[in-house]
Amino acid sequence: MYESFFGFRERPFDLTPDPRYMVATAVHREALSNLEYAISSRKGITLLLGEAGTGKTTVIRAAIARQSEKIHCVHLHNPALNRAEFVEMLSARFDLSQRARTSKSGLLLELEALLRSRSAANETTVLIVDEAQSLPLELLEEIRLLSNIETNAEKLLTLIIAGQPELATLFTQHSLRQLKQRIALRCSLRPLTLRETAGYIAGRITAAGGTPVEIFTREAVSLIHERSRGIPRTINVIADNALVSGFAAQQRCLTTQLVREVCGDFDIVASVGNTAAEPRAARPARSPKLTELEQRALDAAVGPSPAHRFSPLVASALDAVGLKKS
Repeated sequence: MYESFFGFRERPFDLTPDPRYMVATAVHREALSNLEYAISSRKGITLLLGEAGTGKTTVIRAAIARQSEKIHCVHLHNPALNRAEFVEMLSARFDLSQRARTSKSGLLLELEALLRSRSAANETTVLIVDEAQSLPLELLEEIRLLSNIETNAEKLLTLIIAGQPELATLFTQHSLRQLKQRIALRCSLRPLTLRETAGYIAGRITAAGGTPVEIFTREAVSLIHERSRGIPRTINVIADNALVSGFAAQQRCLTTQLVREVCGDFDIVASVGNTAAEPRAARPARSPKLTELEQRALDAAVGPSPAHRFSPLVASALDAVGLKKS
């Protein structure tokens, strides 16, 4: 719709978990390294925690894509199933027989045989359970039993359990102590800082073929960070709709006014401690709502002046997210 108007090859802020658009903050790099190690070393169970929209699925897919050996990956996106449905779903995803889809013993026998044959061929099998905070306790126990499929030397099935922070609280229950003991690696994702948000926006624009200096003003970037609270998914929603509004208005440089209008449309209010009912006029270059430390971070990422452009220093932010200029 707006791609050619802004000079993009594709839309930069789609909500799909595309590894090409992964933001490489220090926390994301640590999580990625842990996941890569878990997969390549067949570590059993890895726990990945993060608020909704922080990029858990994107990091997992990036870790899978960076493996050099052959990977078989099964991804369960909706784990809110009963035991019978779980058996049926796993059997279908692993392409097992019809008998395995109706029998837990059939599933386990066929799955173990499949995993042993793949291991003998030096192939890795990964089961990803997403949105795991929604799992009923009985399915968490089934997952623990799957982690028991092993040889004397290694686990035959690598399990990645991803969920929101309340999943960690779930694991404190006494009934899940055996599963908790089997977690080999644990990592977490957090919302982006102001500087990371600037790098994230610039990186996605560059990956899509655009030029960051021509799209968002520095004040608009600051406002996107404020309203999104640093959550990448919310950043995408705001930025994508700002691009749509800019295209409709034939406005190539997107300002705080457009961002405020989008946030109003989606009822994305100011963070706690900020004034929700702010005037519609653009705020001054140095917002009083930013601490001096935050202001310096923003200046380092997108330039210190009220000039509506990203400074050349944004190249360092692009390097940080592992993206090259077009």
